[in-house]
Amino acid sequence: MTTDEGVCGLSRLQRVRANLRRAYDSGRESVRLARTERDRGSEDRDVDFELPAPDPPVDHRSTSSRDDAEVPHSLRIAAAWSWRLIVVGVVGWVLVRFVGTVSIVVIPLAIALLLSALLSPAVAWLRRYRVPASLATFLVLIGGIGAVAGTLTLVVSQFVDGVGELTDKAISGVRQIQEWARTGPLHLSDQQVNQAIDSAQNWINANTSSLTATGVATAATLFEVLTGTLLVLFATFFFLRDGRKIWRFLVRLFPVNARWSLADAGDASWSTLGSYVRATVLVAFIDATGIGLALVILDVQFPFPLAALVFLGAFIPIVGASVSGAVAVLVALVDQGWVIALIVLGAVILVQQVEGHILQPLIMGRAVAIHPLVVIIGIASGVVLAGIIGALVAVPLIAVLNTGVRRLARQRPEAPPDAVVVPAGNATTPA
Repeated sequence: MTTDEGVCGLSRLQRVRANLRRAYDSGRESVRLARTERDRGSEDRDVDFELPAPDPPVDHRSTSSRDDAEVPHSLRIAAAWSWRLIVVGVVGWVLVRFVGTVSIVVIPLAIALLLSALLSPAVAWLRRYRVPASLATFLVLIGGIGAVAGTLTLVVSQFVDGVGELTDKAISGVRQIQEWARTGPLHLSDQQVNQAIDSAQNWINANTSSLTATGVATAATLFEVLTGTLLVLFATFFFLRDGRKIWRFLVRLFPVNARWSLADAGDASWSTLGSYVRATVLVAFIDATGIGLALVILDVQFPFPLAALVFLGAFIPIVGASVSGAVAVLVALVDQGWVIALIVLGAVILVQQVEGHILQPLIMGRAVAIHPLVVIIGIASGVVLAGIIGALVAVPLIAVLNTGVRRLARQRPEAPPDAVVVPAGNATTPA
C-alpha cells in the first residue's frame, strides 16, 4: 500500500467518525429537548397561573429607616397627613382660646377694621383736596358718629311713642287667639285655654331669674362696654390715618423673601374687605328702603324702626335679613291683621329674592362671592364662638382669608433681565 492510499483511508475514517459524532450530539440534543417539553407540560398541569414578577428594589429615600419601608406607602401618607392636621387643629384651638381670652380687645379691633374699610373712601376723597390726614380722619369719624347717633335717636323715639298702642293691639290679638281656640276647629274648653296661659306664665316666671341675671351681668360689664367703645373709636381713627404705615411696619417683621407676598396679599385682602363692607351697606340700604316703603304704604306701625332693623340685619347675610323680615311680618300681623301680614311677607320675600339674585352678584361681583353653604357654616361658627359679633365678622373674615390665601398661593412674578433694582433706602412709598 502506497502512502497516498494510507492518507486517503485515514481521512475517510476521520470523516466517518465526525459524522458519527454529529449524529450522537444531535440525538442527545433531541432527547434533552423532549425531556424539557415533558417537564414543562407537567408544570403546566400542576400550576394554572403565572409566577409573580420579582419585587422591585425598595426606594428608601422617603423613609427614615429600613423598618419604615415595611409600612405600606399609602399608610405612611395617611399618617403624615394625620399628624399635620392634628398640629394645625391644636394651633387653631389655642388661637381660638387666646382670642376668647382677649376678646375685649379683639372684638373692638375687628369692628374698627370694618368701620375703617367703610369710611376709608371718604378720607381718601378729602385727602385729594389737600385736607390734612388728621383733620380728614376726624371729620369723617365725627360725621359717622353723628349719623349713627341720629338714626338711633329717631328709632328709639318712634318706638317709645308707639309701643303703648302696639302693646294694646298685641293684647287684643292674644284675646282673638283665645276666642279662636274656643270657637275654631280646635274647640278647646276654657280650662284648656287657661291651662295653656298658665303654662306660659310659669315658663316666664321660671326664667325670670336667668333674665334678671343677664341684666345684672350687663350692668356689671358696663365699664367693659364703654372701654370697648372708646377702643373702637381710637382704633378706627388710627386705622384711617396711619393704616398703611401700620401694615408696612408689620410686613417688615417678616423675612425679606416673604415681604412681597405678604404685602400683596394684604393689599388684596384690604381691597376685598372694603368692597364687601361698602357693597353690604348699599344692599342693606336698598333692602331697608324697599321693606320700609311697603310698611308705609300698608300703614303698618313703626315703619322707620323696622326699616332700620332690616338695615342692621342685612349685615349678617341670609340669617339677618330673614330674622328682621320675620319681625316686620309679626308687627304687621299684630297691627293690621293676617291679610296685611301676608302682603308684608310677600314684600319681604320679593326684596330678598332681588337682593340674592340681582343686587349681590351685581354689586359685590366675583371678587367677594362666597358660596351660601360657606356663609351658613361661617355664621353658625361665629355665633357659637362669639355670639352676635361673631356672626357679624364671620363672613367678611372668610372673604378676606379667601383672597389672602389665593394671593399667597400665587407665585411672585420674576423681574425682567433688564430691570433696574432700586435700593431700599432710595425707594419712594406712596402715602
